[in-house]
Amino acid sequence: MNDAKIFVSHSEDDTRKFGHSLGDALMPGVTVLLYGDLGAGKTVLVRGAAEAFGITGVRSPSFTLINEYTSGTGIYIIHADLYRLDPEGVCALGLDEYAGADDAVLFVEWPERWANPPVDDVVRVYFTALNEAEREIRISAYGAKSEEVIKRL
Repeated sequence: MNDAKIFVSHSEDDTRKFGHSLGDALMPGVTVLLYGDLGAGKTVLVRGAAEAFGITGVRSPSFTLINEYTSGTGIYIIHADLYRLDPEGVCALGLDEYAGADDAVLFVEWPERWANPPVDDVVRVYFTALNEAEREIRISAYGAKSEEVIKRL
């Protein structure tokens, strides 16, 4: 694991732009775990990352649980929200099938509800509210692919 990188977002647009930069650095096989309170900016970051892959229209999967998007390059963006699930419900989603896939990047909101998330090729993103508009975004990597992502940021 490298040392964490810290970014400060001053607005929703800053968070989306940071997500776009993260998307530019991402590669298939990486899982991005997103930690933070409701309204912290997790979905906004995913929206920005998806834009880097040419994907628009990303919405919160709060009620659908998993949204799948295909880029023009054939890379899938998988966006899961575990907020409403207990560990058994998370297990039934089959997220393990997406994690590490050669043709996908998996984003997971509320990963603390996932009993056995992957431990390799994982980018962890922590959102901390500094005030109503500003967020500290701390990002760290676990595994060779993820460490490469952090270097590219």
